[in-house]
Parts: sequence; C-alpha cells; structure tokens
Amino acid sequence: MHAVLDALNAQADEFIAVRRDIHRHPELGFQEHRTSDLVAERLAQWGYAVERGLGGTGLVGQLRRGSGTKRLGLRGEMDALPIVEATGLAHASCHAGVMHACGHDGHTVMVLAAAKYLAEKGEFNGTLNLIFQPAEEGLGGAKKMMDDGLFAKYPCDAVFAMHNMPGQPQGRLLLRDGAAMASSDNVSITLEGAGGHGALPHHAVDPVVAAASIVMALQTIVSRNVDPLQTAVVSVGALNAGKAGNVIPQTASLQLSVRSLDRDVRELLEQRIKALVHAQAESFGVRASIDYRRGYPVLVNTPAETEFARKVALELVGADRVELHARPLTASEDFAFMLEQVPGSYLLIGNGDGDSVGACMVHNPGYDFNDANLPLGAAYWALLAQRFLV
Repeated sequence: MHAVLDALNAQADEFIAVRRDIHRHPELGFQEHRTSDLVAERLAQWGYAVERGLGGTGLVGQLRRGSGTKRLGLRGEMDALPIVEATGLAHASCHAGVMHACGHDGHTVMVLAAAKYLAEKGEFNGTLNLIFQPAEEGLGGAKKMMDDGLFAKYPCDAVFAMHNMPGQPQGRLLLRDGAAMASSDNVSITLEGAGGHGALPHHAVDPVVAAASIVMALQTIVSRNVDPLQTAVVSVGALNAGKAGNVIPQTASLQLSVRSLDRDVRELLEQRIKALVHAQAESFGVRASIDYRRGYPVLVNTPAETEFARKVALELVGADRVELHARPLTASEDFAFMLEQVPGSYLLIGNGDGDSVGACMVHNPGYDFNDANLPLGAAYWALLAQRFLV
C-alpha cells in the first residue's frame, strides 16, 4: 500500500465523522453557510489562507510552499439536493426535504482530508488552491465563482475534480481524455391554440394534438439529423395540457432536456429543435413560443492533464484498479466551465457495485456516499498535488 494512503487511512475515522456531520446537515445551492463555515475553520486551523464569498458561499484555501511557480487547483463541491432521504441511517439528514443524494459531502471531505495531510506532511513546491464550490446541482456555482474572479485571483496551471460513481467497484478510478460528460440544455415550449368543447373539435385549434406530434417528431432529430457516430439525447420530460377530458385546452406545454458530447452537435440540436417545433406548430395552426436555456457545456478533459492524472492513479492503486479509457457519460457537470478556462481533468471513483454499500445510484432517496472512499480519494489528491507541484 502506498505510504500516502497509509497515512490517510490512519485518519479515516476523523474524516468519516466530518462527512457524516455534513451529511446530517445538508444545504441547497448557494445556501451552504454551515458547510462553508466548517471548511473555512479547518483550513485556517491548518495554515491555509482562506477567502470566502466567491460565488456566494464558495471559498478558496491557498497554501504556498517553497519557491515553485506552478499552481494547482483541486475542486470539491458542497451542495445537496431537494430530496427526502430514505436511507434510515443514523447520520441521515435532519433537514426535511434536503439530502446529500449525490455525494458532495464526500467530495468536500476528500479535498479537506487531503488539505490536512498536505499541510502537515506534504512535500511540494508551489501553490495549492483548494476550491470549495457551491451550487453544482443545476445552478452553475462554478460559473458564479469564476464570474467573481476565481481564476483571476487564484490562477491555476491545471485544475482537477472527482465524482463518485455507483455501479463501479468501490475505489476503482476511471479516467478519460476528451469529451467526458455531456452538455445540458433545458427547453420550455408553449403551444397556443384555441380552446373549445371536446364534442366540437372543429370549432377549436387543439394544442394537444400538436404537442403529441412534436414529441414524436423530436425523436427524428437524433435518428435522422445527428451523425450516428455522435451522441445526442432529446428527452421530453413533461407534457402538460388541460384538466378535463371533454375540454380542448387553450395551451399545452413541453419541457425538454437536451444533451450532447460535441459542441457542434449541441448547436445542431438547438437549430433543429427550434425549426421543427415551429414547423410542426404551424402545420396544426397553433403558435409556438420556445424558451431555449443553455445550461452546462460539454466537459472536455485535456489530454496532457488526463495522462498525468492516470499516472497518479496507477502509482496509488495499481493497474487492476484503474480504468484508463472510461466511457463518457450523458450526465452533466458545471466543472465543465472551469475546464473551458483552465486545462485539467475530471475523474470518477467507484462508489460500490452489486449489492454492496454505495451501489445505489445518485439522486436517489436511498443513496449514501461510501466512506471507504474518503482516505483513498484524499490520498489521490495529496499524491497528485505532490507530483504536480515539483
């Protein structure tokens, strides 16, 4: 076992207690006041210079050593989700309707545990910037921190982040260069017709029929407009219209999730969705209005930094616990904003598979972060920092 992992294993109980404390007190995006207080207090105690208020509740802890000019950024996110926890665990959420259902409590504490090790025992030469980010879950906390001057105040030559992955063996590290996670855009479509009695459809203009046709037509964008060797997703998650079977409603609305792993495909999807919806609506005599909201961009890991991250993984846990060329995911991550500005890489750590603890998928009421990953994830960050800052 690697010496850094040995050292972090010795402190595992301390950080398991911290992780479970954060889990018991989850906070939604831009409301992570208690979590931010906890992180800032410990970083200051270990000798980090701490700046708070970036992105609202975000903060950065900086530690300089030696005369080295290299600068490294490590990100951990702090926010929870609006989900009612159903784990029944002793450390389950004490805030009704809010829980850490994605493991951000664990991600925060992995960086925090690495921070303590690097402050007390780390051998590096340069500047370490630990980025504790708010509001990753759909609110763009990374972008908000950047808008508040994150990389202007704390320049980084590379930035890295890690996320747990249920369904993968606990502790397995998965890396990929290039497009690793999809862009995510949200589309609201409103169809305006003319309401009427269900028995007299010829005196109405039915937006429900138009909506049904649009749902089916949207599926042809992926099957007939996107290169079959590319990845794209167009999902209609909500269709709402009317309240009675004998009434043709005035309006119908659709909510779409649109994802891709290529920037050009993302542009194509927007063009085709808008054109198709308007054409379909016109063919049924209804008027369509479209609110197309760009969300997170494609997350693209840079090759050199990902190769460096692979070498650190191989050194720490060996080839049998590392997937060097993992498959991309159609989920999204706002770390993508950081990677548009700074080279870096985003990797995954297995949270458990089969019937093991940690196998429950994220964003599920039964999910919990696998505490066995705390020392391993922290050791990975500590070793990566020491190998980068030389």
